[in-house]
Parts: sequence; structure tokens; C-alpha cells
Amino acid sequence: MTTTETSTYTCRFCRLPSDASGTSCPNCGAPVDVKSVVSDSGWQEQPAVKDMARIQFGQSTCQIEGTYVPTADFGLAGDDSIYFSHHCVLWTEPTVQMTAMPMAGGWNRVRAGLPLVMLEARGPGHIALSDDAPGEVVAIPIQHGHSVWVREHRFLAATGNVNYTWQQSGIWITTGAGNDQETHFPLGMFIDIFHAEGGPGLLLLHSPGNMFIRDLRQGETICIQPSSLVYKDPTVGMQLHLEYPNAGAMNFGWHSAFSYRQVWLRMWGPGRVAVQSVFERPENSGQITSHSPATRTVW
Repeated sequence: MTTTETSTYTCRFCRLPSDASGTSCPNCGAPVDVKSVVSDSGWQEQPAVKDMARIQFGQSTCQIEGTYVPTADFGLAGDDSIYFSHHCVLWTEPTVQMTAMPMAGGWNRVRAGLPLVMLEARGPGHIALSDDAPGEVVAIPIQHGHSVWVREHRFLAATGNVNYTWQQSGIWITTGAGNDQETHFPLGMFIDIFHAEGGPGLLLLHSPGNMFIRDLRQGETICIQPSSLVYKDPTVGMQLHLEYPNAGAMNFGWHSAFSYRQVWLRMWGPGRVAVQSVFERPENSGQITSHSPATRTVW
């Protein structure tokens, strides 16, 4: 917390100023009294939003309730709205109006085998959303004209002035050949893009496990497990990085060595990168026969 004579502070997590009278940031819910701890490697843990912390947006509020599987309890004023995936609704008051949100190509997006359907909720009234796994709810304020890129299935909710689009992740590998050929997407097939227009907006994500943030300098590079990515700034570049064992040193045949590999997501700055401590390892199902642009290392 950075305090000034006018009793204001700038939150180190959302980087927005507000008064220092509360125990949590009114913009993102992060505790204001938590000690800033950065590891020797440059990662900073995103502190969990305190139980019952309240976030303000427009004339409405979002209160984070619970710690194991947190719930986002929205108190919507009449002119404010949010949107979210249909499977996240925990409960709602009958005064809240819910409608299907038009979304081009939405039926091509799938979660748990079901088409992705977005709903829009408008007040007045309360509605609560929750993911179906333990973890943290992370609130990210987005200033007008700014964007955040999010790995698919991490989205929980966003305010109505945050535009939502997606694009192909561009991260893929192909194994096998002929009829046995299979394409894998270590990061997921799509990347979700959220962009605020007409004023600041609020984006809520769900992060299984704990979340860690790192600010990459211009040209600084880091390799992460692809499925650990939560979000990144659009200025952060990314591509595959493949590592293979040295066939001679490991006493492997050439074909066996290139079937055994480590798949990374290589990222470079400038900008923020956020990762979660829960991840799925990429499948190791045969020799890679083609892939998206990638760097390589033999060790």
C-alpha cells in the first residue's frame, strides 16, 4: 500500500487509487493491509479476497462470500448489468431480469460437453455466481480502452460495458500421422478477450488453487505450464517452447527421445502474466509431427 497525506492509496494488484479508509480495495477487493511479498524469481502471490469484501462498480456492488469455493454476490442497481456463463448461477432474486446474450458462434464453444451460453442479468436485485471448484475469485478492473486476454474456462462474470470476443489461441501440436493424426491444444483452442468501452469495467475470474502475478519487462522471457495461464496483458507475446532430452546422454534412441518431451508456453514482456498453481500437464501421446511456431531446446 502506498499512502499519501490525503489518505489515499494505490492498490499494488489493480493499480487503481482510492481512499485508505477500508480494509480492502474497493476496485478489486484485495486486502490493503497485506504485506507485499515478491519471490526471488519475481512472482507475487495474488492475495485471496477477504470473506465479505465488497467491490463497487457503477451504482452496484459485488460482495465476495466464502473462502473455499467463493461466491460473487452481485447487488445490481436498475441501470447496471453483468453477463456470465449459464452454468455459474447459484441463486437469484426474482426481481433480477435474465436474458440470453447474443453471441456469434457461441454454439461452437463448449464447456464440459455443453454449448457455451451467456446470460445477461439486469437489476434491481441480487444474483450470486460461483464456479464448481475450490480456488479464488479474482477481480480485475479494466480501464476504458484497455483489454485483458484470459485462458478459456477461467471467466466468471463481467460488467455490461466490457466487450467479449475470442480468437484461436494459435498454440497447437500434432502427433501421429495418417488416420492416427491428432491435434492437441495445450493452452486450449481459444483465448477469451475482454475490452472495456464507455468507461471502466470489472472482470471476475475463477482461479483454481493459488494465483501468482509477474510483471515482465521489455524482452524478459518466462516459460510456464500452458494450462497454468490465467490471464495476460495483450502486450505479452507467447508461443510454444519444446524441450527434448539429449538422445546420447539419456541413452535413448532418436525416435524415443523425441517422443519424450516437455511442452512449455514461452512468454515475453512487457506486461503482466498471471498463473494458477493447479494445472494439467500436456498429453505425451506420441511423437510431435508438426506444431505452431516454437523454439526448441535439447538438454
